[in-house]
Amino acid sequence: MIEQVTARTAHSLLLLLTLAGALHAQSPATPPVITLDEAISLARANEPAFANAAAAARVARLDKSIAAAALLPSATYHNQILYTQPNGGTNQAGSTGSQSAPRFIANNAVHEYASQAVVSETFGLRQLTAVSRADAAAAVTAAELEIARRGLTATVVGLFYGSVAADRKLVVAERAADEANGFTSLTDKREDAREAAHADVVKAQLQQQQRQRDLADAKLAADKARLELAVLLLPDPRSPYTLSAPDTPPALATRDEVEAAAGKLNPELRSALASLRGASLDVRAAKAAYLPDLGLNFTYGIDAEQFATKGQDGVRNLGYSAAATIDIPVWDWLSTAHKVKQSEILRDAAKVTVTATQRRLIAELDESYAEAEAARDQLASLDLSVQTAGESLRLTRLRYTDGEATVLEVVDAQNSLTAAELARQDGRTRYQTARANLQLLTGTL
Repeated sequence: MIEQVTARTAHSLLLLLTLAGALHAQSPATPPVITLDEAISLARANEPAFANAAAAARVARLDKSIAAAALLPSATYHNQILYTQPNGGTNQAGSTGSQSAPRFIANNAVHEYASQAVVSETFGLRQLTAVSRADAAAAVTAAELEIARRGLTATVVGLFYGSVAADRKLVVAERAADEANGFTSLTDKREDAREAAHADVVKAQLQQQQRQRDLADAKLAADKARLELAVLLLPDPRSPYTLSAPDTPPALATRDEVEAAAGKLNPELRSALASLRGASLDVRAAKAAYLPDLGLNFTYGIDAEQFATKGQDGVRNLGYSAAATIDIPVWDWLSTAHKVKQSEILRDAAKVTVTATQRRLIAELDESYAEAEAARDQLASLDLSVQTAGESLRLTRLRYTDGEATVLEVVDAQNSLTAAELARQDGRTRYQTARANLQLLTGTL
């Protein structure tokens, strides 16, 4: 009997240990802490539009290499065996003097073997321009990649600070709900002590119910913001994580620093300038059709009736040939002139794009800096409003406890504090977003 009890106890202990191990294995790990820089890095690896822009930039760099390779001679090893039906006669062609004549007069012999190394090269203004054009196209795609990177960064910044603000607003909603719960308890006690009317309890309960609804909405908003950001960052958007953002917003750069950086690092301006350069090169490439191209060809090997370096009677089949060709354009029914006109029209449109981009950059720079400056200047005022509203609520509750204030005054003070705290979070988000947009505009983020 004792042995059975001992066996059951040991079995139960084993089950408990196994269950504890399983629960430990299923317990979630510590959620990762993600900073803004880490969020941007994760988003670059997951966002398809940015991946497509990066692929386009790499392809353009390879196009540049391909265009440069076209300026260099190409080499091929050509091998051919040609048989032509004889016509029954002989001729004096070939390296041996007399041979069977082929039926096709364009062919040299009944049996013909070719094994040759061929080096060819075509050189002209058109080929030189193609290299410069590929370089300009690579510059355009590089600028577009930077534009895509900044667009993605702007999206991440907005979602990141939006999620941080939603979490902090949730804290505000929890504090407001706790405050409403405490005030409802206070009115109940005062009513029991016959120091307050039942109307005070009703008003406090209404405020409590509203704060509970606000808390539920704040939780929903925080969850939605976290999911929207997690879509860009994590393989499973439902994975838990924590955002790390500084409580004190960083300082704003000076106007001179911002203008100096914007003139050098703005990708839209770089893209417009690269497009203008490419359009100008298209004009030169179109005009190159007026000029001749020089073709060079060098061949070394055999082209004989026997597949051998030496033929009959010791004749050497192995040899070389060289050719140079210049084709001079004479008349093409004005198609070249029209292509030149087309490229000039597109070049003029590219010039307009450059000037418009410069004007837009100036306007966006002024607008973004003014937005960031105004948001920064309001931060101290928002902090002061929260402090003032908090002190007002404390004093109003003391006065209500002493019977010197009404329940409406307390509710109004509660609403004022909650509104001030939410406004402070909106103000911080506004400044952080405006500062990040300014950094994106100047290329420092």
